[in-house]
Amino acid sequence: MSEIRLHHVPETRSMRVLWLLHELGVPFEVTEWPFDKTLRSAQYLALNPAGRVPALELDGSRHFESGALIEILCERFPEAGLGRMPGDPERAEWLTWVHFAETISQHSAALTQQHVALREDHMRSPVVMKLEALRIGKCFDALEGRLDGRDYLLDGGFSAADVAVGQAVYMARHFARLDAHPDVAGWYDRLAVRPGFVASLPRPENRLFSREFFEPWQD
Repeated sequence: MSEIRLHHVPETRSMRVLWLLHELGVPFEVTEWPFDKTLRSAQYLALNPAGRVPALELDGSRHFESGALIEILCERFPEAGLGRMPGDPERAEWLTWVHFAETISQHSAALTQQHVALREDHMRSPVVMKLEALRIGKCFDALEGRLDGRDYLLDGGFSAADVAVGQAVYMARHFARLDAHPDVAGWYDRLAVRPGFVASLPRPENRLFSREFFEPWQD
């Protein structure tokens, strides 16, 4: 039996690995870390030298980077059917969408910095807020095109690509609405009722975001 421990901060990229672990149905443990300088401690840097989440302990080895962890876990547990192994005709598309999650997340991270990490109004940039929210909208445009006529990102059905991108959209929805993207909204609604998604949500007292939606720029 594998020994798995995820190092996690609620409402960050580590959430996509947490969700995947629930979908895989394998036993694992979670260590939660605060969103603060503790991630720069020697203890945590031994797990992830960049001082960021996630970090994963798997069978005595330590790994990091959420996209890589998704690939590692899907290859470790192929029987779950959430990956697309080498030779599978959907392999290239699966990899593309797994890593597209990071394209979305980089814009959400910039907005999280503006709205959450920078606590004083004079430190924030309305221009950055507006531009990054518009860039998220462009990502939603790409997803809308992909999901036209599809229930999930791949024709073969639900996969870890939906987990990766679904979590990125969960974060991005704090800064850009899905009103103009009905196919994305329908897909997201299907994901949001999955038990694995629900289990990966933060407890109310552990939320990183103080509200459900942040306006993209100041008045």
